[in-house]
Amino acid sequence: MKKIALVGKPNVGKSSLFNRIIGHKKAIVDDAPGITRDRNYATASWVGRAFSVIDTGGILKNIDAPFQEVINQQVNYAIDEADIILFVVSEKEGINAHDQYIARLLKTKAKSKKIILVVNKAENYNHSSDKTFYNLKFGTFFPISCTHGIGLGDLLDEVVKQLDKTPERKEQESFKFCIIGRPNVGKSSLVNTLIGQERVIVSPIANATRDSIDCTFKYHGKSYTIIDTAGIRRKGKMSANVDKYSYLRTQEAISRSDLIIIMLDGSEEFNEQDEVIAGLAHAANIPTIIVVNKWDLVKKEDNTMSKFEKLIRADFDYLAWAPIVFISAKDNKRVHTIFSTIENIYKELKTKVATSALNEVVAKAQILNPPPKFKGNRINIHYGTQVESKIPTFVLFTNDPKYLHFSYARYIENQIRQAFGLTHVPVTVYYKDKNARIRK
Repeated sequence: MKKIALVGKPNVGKSSLFNRIIGHKKAIVDDAPGITRDRNYATASWVGRAFSVIDTGGILKNIDAPFQEVINQQVNYAIDEADIILFVVSEKEGINAHDQYIARLLKTKAKSKKIILVVNKAENYNHSSDKTFYNLKFGTFFPISCTHGIGLGDLLDEVVKQLDKTPERKEQESFKFCIIGRPNVGKSSLVNTLIGQERVIVSPIANATRDSIDCTFKYHGKSYTIIDTAGIRRKGKMSANVDKYSYLRTQEAISRSDLIIIMLDGSEEFNEQDEVIAGLAHAANIPTIIVVNKWDLVKKEDNTMSKFEKLIRADFDYLAWAPIVFISAKDNKRVHTIFSTIENIYKELKTKVATSALNEVVAKAQILNPPPKFKGNRINIHYGTQVESKIPTFVLFTNDPKYLHFSYARYIENQIRQAFGLTHVPVTVYYKDKNARIRK
């Protein structure tokens, strides 16, 4: 898929334009400059032509501002990756030294690519400033207003016209997983280690990542998309709009993932916030891996790893099926275990259980451990079947589901897990009256 990158100084409306092009609010938009730091990706279409859009942080001529050097580096990656560059400036602010610096950068670094000058905040544009923008020497420019939606159609017509001059890129469908955790546990370091480049900003300052960032890469010939997310703070500490938006973006990232990685900091004690974050994964009911990072900083004794596992199982008992791996993202140690774990999970997700085998296991389970009396009667499971779902899902037909005690439901689930090797994925078991029909 062809890509366009939005480039410009801070607070000219790149993220607003990004949201307008893709048709919904994905990038964080705020009056404060410098909100966008990493590259942010999304898919858009115009008159039937699909393309990828890359939002970038604001470039400044000087690099004294926090994160500015790495922000500029991120923009350089986006310029290299894109097929078309939208150079965004502000009609209200006019052209200053930062715009001139970006213009020179684009003419040098992207001279072989199509660069389209976009003049935002031009709702009252009257052409008196034409000379100012023509002096940047990018040819025809497009006055627009993201706030009011003015001029976007003409701009996107030009984008599609330029895109149609080059063939589409064929990309392999990828397995998506997101990384969630408290601020500064090493999520972005893991992303950069996995893909082999500084794709997202890594900093010792907590909350460096603000948006949810997608990175597609290949490992042993297979395509993966990893979604880095902002560190989730306690709700009581979400004083700024940015923190609240970041929390919502994390929830959105989870909703489009095939798997979740919960990252913990092995060098610190686990706390209540870690449990809250793990609760998001439990609620999502999709495969989850608990990754203990900064393992290189942990003082090792006899059975240290085993002791950590027992502690995690005690704190996160509702994720008893989630595998635990120990890594050092910074030093690239044991990171490969994440992919071997994903492979094992993927195999379990593809497990198909024959109806006859399932019924044999359930019948045997009831003989070995008869159900207790509950609400005046005992549940009797007559037969069951597996149904199509993203995770292994079974429907068991009974005399009446109201007679099922939660402890016996857990017992039956565990018997199914053990019988069919479903040890590292969530499993859903529905109980229905034997006269009910399965909805297809």
